[in-house]
Amino acid sequence: MNIKSFLITAIVATSLTSQSQILKDVWNATKDAAKDAAKDAAKSNTTAAAAVDIATGVIGSHTTTTAPSLTNDEVIKGLKEALTIGTNNSSGNASKVDGYLKNPQLFIPWPAEAQAMRDKLIKLGMQKKVTEFETSLNRAAEEAAKKASPVFIDAITGMSIGDGFAILKGSDTAATHYLREKTFTPLKAQFMPVVKEAIAKAKVASLWTPLANTYNKIPGVKKQNPDLNDYICTKAVNGLMTLIKSEEAKIRKDPMAQVTDILKKVFGSLTKK
Repeated sequence: MNIKSFLITAIVATSLTSQSQILKDVWNATKDAAKDAAKDAAKSNTTAAAAVDIATGVIGSHTTTTAPSLTNDEVIKGLKEALTIGTNNSSGNASKVDGYLKNPQLFIPWPAEAQAMRDKLIKLGMQKKVTEFETSLNRAAEEAAKKASPVFIDAITGMSIGDGFAILKGSDTAATHYLREKTFTPLKAQFMPVVKEAIAKAKVASLWTPLANTYNKIPGVKKQNPDLNDYICTKAVNGLMTLIKSEEAKIRKDPMAQVTDILKKVFGSLTKK
């Protein structure tokens, strides 16, 4: 190799070595920058996560899916609404033909205090008359149920409730139980005129009188004349309360039965826990 060729080769080699070093330096600088960026990102994420944790602790874990809070007044309104709807549905069902007569839960039997009289009359061949009388008891209750709603709703509206939450969180029939406990006596008194009218329409007395007269003529028996007005009124109210209990339980458990906004808000809260 001559001197000229050697010099050219040396110059090229030096240039390549220099460029390689430059590329190496650039690569190392790029790696260092990437590492620093990764560290900053991790630090940022950690800070963000911490901020989320702190915010969650302050605000609480509930989101917009949480049931809206209820006031005691809203609960009371919801309870009365449930009883009102239950009364309307119940009186509608009870007032139908055979609403009492063919419903084992509501059927009004022969007065218990006159059971001996019933047995004796059947032995005398008066089963048909006995059955007619028992039917008249139930027809009177069915007739009275047609006008039950206003009387019951008046009692519900005027019912004083202190702690609505205690009833709401009670049994499936807690509101109906409270209604019975607080209003049964005045409710029965208000319902009595309706029952007396129904008794007259069902001709209960005209069926009872000949049975009582026949029985009372039997030597040695205890004379019978039960207060049929009070008996039928009590049984009619009890029957309606039985149906209202079922309606309340349905409203508590079945969202489809929660037909108003207040029912959805109050009773819907029982399942959103």
